[in-house]
Amino acid sequence: MATGGSSSGMGSGGMTSKLQAAEIAERAGIALAIASGLHDAPISRATAQAIGTLFLPRRKDAGRKAWLGGRLRLKGALVIDAGAARALGKGSSLLAAGVIRVEGEFQRGDAVAIRSDAGETLAHGLAEYDALECARLMGTSSAEHAALLGYAPRSAVVHRDQMVVL
Repeated sequence: MATGGSSSGMGSGGMTSKLQAAEIAERAGIALAIASGLHDAPISRATAQAIGTLFLPRRKDAGRKAWLGGRLRLKGALVIDAGAARALGKGSSLLAAGVIRVEGEFQRGDAVAIRSDAGETLAHGLAEYDALECARLMGTSSAEHAALLGYAPRSAVVHRDQMVVL
């Protein structure tokens, strides 16, 4: 229901940008309040009068992981099999062997969703390959990558250091 515009004319981005900021803050372990700043002591006023909205932290991700897990503009998606989903849950990188479908057009370094075959978003991460290379590599083992690409491959399609499991 949130919109991208400012209804008061005083701010920019409207409620959508506030909710996106709240999600990033929650992931970083930071509480965030949305309340009127037109009064003295706005946080005290909001809590005393039970007005506004308070978002409490859900987890403590490092800054980069909080950013990745927030509302980035995702350029595409990598759909993965059940084995890859289990590996992500244990903290592993996403390997091409577990990719069963590539969606969208993205370049190396773009943010992508990592989804199950059922459509559930499991993670967000930065792609180590563009969409065409991912499509060429999907379902293959790392030993085959150099021959398929014609150059020395990277260690993963999405490295665990560039990914946040949701």
